[in-house]
Amino acid sequence: MKLTIYDTLERKKREFEPKNPERVTLYVCGPTVYNYAHIGNARPVVVFDVLYRLLRHIYGEDHVVYARNITDVDDKINKKAMDEGVDISVITNKFADIYNADMAALNALPPTHQPRATDHMADMVAMIEKLIERKAAYVTDDGEVLFRVADYDAGSGRYGKLSGRSLDDMIAGARVEVAENKDDAADFVLWKPSKPGEPVWPGPRNPETGEVLPGRPGWHIECSAMSEAVLNLPIDIHGGGQDLIFPHHTNEIAQSCATHGHDDPAAYARYWMHNGFLDMSGEKMSKSLGNVVLVHDLTKQYPGEVIRLALLSAHYRAPLDWNDGLLEQTRKRLDGLYGTLRRFSHIPLCENDEINAENIKPFMRTLGNDLNTPEALSLLSASASTLEVMSNDTTRSILKAQLLQQAALLGILQQDPEVWFKGGASDDLTAKVEALLVARKEARAAKNWAEADRIRDELNALNVEVMDGPSGA
Repeated sequence: MKLTIYDTLERKKREFEPKNPERVTLYVCGPTVYNYAHIGNARPVVVFDVLYRLLRHIYGEDHVVYARNITDVDDKINKKAMDEGVDISVITNKFADIYNADMAALNALPPTHQPRATDHMADMVAMIEKLIERKAAYVTDDGEVLFRVADYDAGSGRYGKLSGRSLDDMIAGARVEVAENKDDAADFVLWKPSKPGEPVWPGPRNPETGEVLPGRPGWHIECSAMSEAVLNLPIDIHGGGQDLIFPHHTNEIAQSCATHGHDDPAAYARYWMHNGFLDMSGEKMSKSLGNVVLVHDLTKQYPGEVIRLALLSAHYRAPLDWNDGLLEQTRKRLDGLYGTLRRFSHIPLCENDEINAENIKPFMRTLGNDLNTPEALSLLSASASTLEVMSNDTTRSILKAQLLQQAALLGILQQDPEVWFKGGASDDLTAKVEALLVARKEARAAKNWAEADRIRDELNALNVEVMDGPSGA
């Protein structure tokens, strides 16, 4: 099938053609693990999980290689470790595990590779030494290694191609000042000395003295080294949030291309995809406004599937306004879809691969149009509605298989309907609720409305929602 994606580098939709259909590669920038992930951090995970599922469906599960890194070297990590008096690995291992568990709760498939910066120091050092050798980087008097941006750009504008801005505009927008150790304001750090008490690694050699420069890598070089190490170049698709376009992704392209002597930014990654921002009820999420919402906390209030579907409710490139109303609306939508599956739980799935493959094509075309999840969700809802009105069991079997195929590509409707409606309740609570429902049914049959209302209030106090339908409550 045809897959088209909006390529940030070219500023237009392009038909996706992998370099090698037998090994399709996807790289997405992952978390810096020093704290819990907020809901904005989860959007790229869910968006690119859908892309991963779609690519696996098109090319085969064994032919798609997905890497999402862990940044475990960072100033904030160092500060937290020093504040708590522990090694940085104590902080990074703890929050990497929490991050992975939180993303799994959103039905995100684990990536093929999850490289950590600390495991790829040798790759970073080798890349930096190559850049120094090519005169694309230089060593300062205080032991930093900086990348020569102006030399890479050479007046061609390629440094700003991803962001669509000129080099001068980017410098002005970033309010960069020319530090004493910089040859140019735009030059960025590849390696720097560690501060007292911070972790230290042996770095690249100073070409003038031959001495090893102790310290730690800059942020941008980490992803360049890790992505090449696990995926090889060029990467088919590189993804992340819009906030990473400049400087992070811009600098990734520059240093990776310069390492190998390439002029074309596509020599590093052939397609670039970026998801839009997430706002909190119309405001930017920030600690100062006190509106930061953590995935770890949200999963205690809502099923992960609700959070996932809410993140997919808007097109991935569009802004997403996050609020309680969106979550409640999404919960009701999933209740309706699971309700359909529960009502037709007795209908077996169609096992005719030819029919199933043909029926999924319209959904695939929609999702394959730059991950149009809102339209894809409309088709999924239409499948559920059609299933509800069909009386022929053969047709029902085909439609049920179609619905679940569509849902699998979006990563939803992954639970048994009975488990969904039980909502994680314990066996004791389930038994109590079922007894109350029987008592309520008897009260309604006896037209004892006061008793029926009292029982409903008791159920409400247990945080249980009673859904009345033709077949009962």
